[in-house]
Amino acid sequence: MGKWCDGITGVEGSSGVETSISYLALIIVTAVGWLWINDSLPFQAYGASKQIEEEEEEEVPDPPRNFTITQLRHFDGTVDQRTDEKKPVYLSVNGTVFDVSNGRDFYGPGGPYEVFAGRECGAALATMSFDEKLLDDVSACENLGVGDRNELQNWMEKFEHYRCYPIKGKLVPDDKLPSPDRIITMEELGKYDGNVQEVPEEFVGYGAAPIYVGAGDKVFDVSFGGVPMYGKDGPYQKFAGKDVSRALALMSFDPADLENTDVSDLEETKIKVLNDWINTFETKKGYPVVGKLGKEDAE
Repeated sequence: MGKWCDGITGVEGSSGVETSISYLALIIVTAVGWLWINDSLPFQAYGASKQIEEEEEEEVPDPPRNFTITQLRHFDGTVDQRTDEKKPVYLSVNGTVFDVSNGRDFYGPGGPYEVFAGRECGAALATMSFDEKLLDDVSACENLGVGDRNELQNWMEKFEHYRCYPIKGKLVPDDKLPSPDRIITMEELGKYDGNVQEVPEEFVGYGAAPIYVGAGDKVFDVSFGGVPMYGKDGPYQKFAGKDVSRALALMSFDPADLENTDVSDLEETKIKVLNDWINTFETKKGYPVVGKLGKEDAE
């Protein structure tokens, strides 16, 4: 035993019992050291996995948002021409928008269900139909028969609980949006300042409470994609519930510019900046126009 231990450890000694025990202890310590260095001990693995779990838990999902039909169409899984990266794959089932990017092989480009990407497809899924007439029509879900309604519910449960696709928000059909021609007073504008967390009763089918921002003569609902920026504690929340025409034109956070809505004294270059912002809101961001500013009540 002693000679074997001598050969293994390189330490000369007798074959006595005490020496053999010492050799055995040395071997055990050496083995434990090797395992520790190579991160092979159970507590090491547990600690590493625990750290990963904690890091994953720290990732805060985006707050729920509202989608227009046009906005949803963007998320079809194709390559974004601006970034050269693949876009997420979203679809709506009875007005609930899911991120099905993990099922890209099914719902993304080239998949058997790619026609549903970026679309409302509740009625189509329930009836197992690819009929274009059933797409982008949330109301079609209300007209389903009993059997198809059960099938629709099965799809909802499958997406949410079996596939665990994240819910991104709600699809608001165009006919459920407020009229862009209605007049919104400054008092009403101020009600939608991003501080309200619960969706008001009058906004049935919304996934997030409306957040209004006035620019030029228009009022935009920026809850359609801008909740992290204009919602509670967002970097631009101070713009929410206000006519920020002057502040946008001057690129200013000055409280005086936030309270002053007059732009008549600004030079043409500043007015162009304002118009660029309005174009960004309406065209690039796709925020719906939900009314016109009634500025006369502020004069």
